[in-house]
Amino acid sequence: MPQLRQKLLVLYAHSPDLNSAVVSWSQYDGTGKTPVTTGDSDTPPYTSVVAAMKEGWRVIQFPQQFPAYPGMEYHTAYLKYEYILEKMEEIDGP
Repeated sequence: MPQLRQKLLVLYAHSPDLNSAVVSWSQYDGTGKTPVTTGDSDTPPYTSVVAAMKEGWRVIQFPQQFPAYPGMEYHTAYLKYEYILEKMEEIDGP
């Protein structure tokens, strides 16, 4: 029976639209096949959340949507539109 390990992809989108541009990202590889590190690339691994889904990534968390308080529409803060995706891949051996 093949052993599976989880890979995680955290994508921060420009807006809550799943087709909007990815502005920041992190990857975590539980298979150990790819040594990825945050900030190791200037180009996102996918252009949008939908593009990642087309490559087999499953969305496991959507961001909570909160309305902007009056007068705060144009203030910057943390990246609000965080999507967490996973992919299960087979590994060789234990």
